[in-house]
Amino acid sequence: MNEDLTRSTSPTPQIPPLKEPSVIEAAERLAKAVHEGGRTMPMPEDRPLLVCKPKKIESWRIFKIMSEFIEGFDIIRRYGLAVSFFGSSRATLGDDSYEKAEELAKRLAQKGFAVVTGGSAGVMEAANRGAFEAGGASVGLNINLPEAQNYNPYLTERFGFDHFFVRKVMLTYASEVYVYFPGGFGTLDEFFEIVTLIQTKKIRKVPIVLYGRDYWEPLQEFIQKTILEKHAAIDKADMELYTLVDSVDEAYEFITSNVSC
Repeated sequence: MNEDLTRSTSPTPQIPPLKEPSVIEAAERLAKAVHEGGRTMPMPEDRPLLVCKPKKIESWRIFKIMSEFIEGFDIIRRYGLAVSFFGSSRATLGDDSYEKAEELAKRLAQKGFAVVTGGSAGVMEAANRGAFEAGGASVGLNINLPEAQNYNPYLTERFGFDHFFVRKVMLTYASEVYVYFPGGFGTLDEFFEIVTLIQTKKIRKVPIVLYGRDYWEPLQEFIQKTILEKHAAIDKADMELYTLVDSVDEAYEFITSNVSC
């Protein structure tokens, strides 16, 4: 059979190249799809919860997710150098975390960093306030919840997400350095998210700063003794993916010395 094929003198048919849609055409189709999803999206009180295994796929939800990704990336691409602040939304004016976050954000904004937060109260407000009052870029990426989270008044740009996971992606790719002040489940979730992405090389290594030794050292001890030494669930090098600091000067010097772009 191979010999017969070799001897064949029939000309090879010429298959015309497929016409690839231009970027503009693709963008236009996507924009139409997103618009249709937004047009048909139910009102907040009528939207069913997104469960683990929905019985049907709602087109409006898919397009809403797509639109949030598009708008989110459009926002973060505007800022060439940025720092993300995380911490409790319950910290109030006068708390040590609030004051230190405000001071650190102010100094980094003066250095040219855009300050990115969840856009709400507490440490987020403090960081946005420091950047805003220093005349820098102050970005809030909030989440739309049944019990509304108000935006703080110190934002130069803001956006509200309906989906936590889209917001997490935006916060993950927004910055060249991540600063974590004491906080609750959300703060810890964001910390382990970034550490895991760096550990698995899904994102490049960037400085991770944990502010406040009294708060973070018990977790550091658990990671060291239980996760590393007892169970060997991580490598020793993973302990160097983040840095504990206890002052604004220490945090500022570490950040400015280790940001590579």
